[in-house]
Amino acid sequence: MDATFWATVGLFIFLALIVYIGVPGMIGRSLDARADGIRNDLEEARRLREEAQQLLAEYQRKRKEAEQEASDIVAAARREAETLVQEAKQKTEEYVGRRTALAEQKIAQAERDAVNEVRVSAVDIAVEAATRLLADKVDAKADAALFKSALADVKARLN
Repeated sequence: MDATFWATVGLFIFLALIVYIGVPGMIGRSLDARADGIRNDLEEARRLREEAQQLLAEYQRKRKEAEQEASDIVAAARREAETLVQEAKQKTEEYVGRRTALAEQKIAQAERDAVNEVRVSAVDIAVEAATRLLADKVDAKADAALFKSALADVKARLN
């Protein structure tokens, strides 16, 4: 019996011992456990990926809503600004109209005052001229009475 024979017998005994102890089952269970671990990791990764996609979709939806809300706010601000501009324009036009009417009233009053002053001056000049003419033609006593009555008559007509 040579050494090769004993090496082969030793190898078969070793393999039989390994099979008897259950090493191939342990290796299979270990590989199965590792495969299960990898499968669980893949499933966890898939679940996390789906959650991330859902979160991404949620954030994109919220972003779109926020953009829409911002554009609505901008549009509302523009409408309000236009309204304020229109109101300011209208108030300015009303103010200018009131100021113009007031100025026209003051001008009309000044014209009436000027016409009245001219009338009063004309009456005074006419009275003075009549006084001189009558003084030259009528005696002083009759003239004074006539003058006073004419003056009272003219003043009464002015008022």
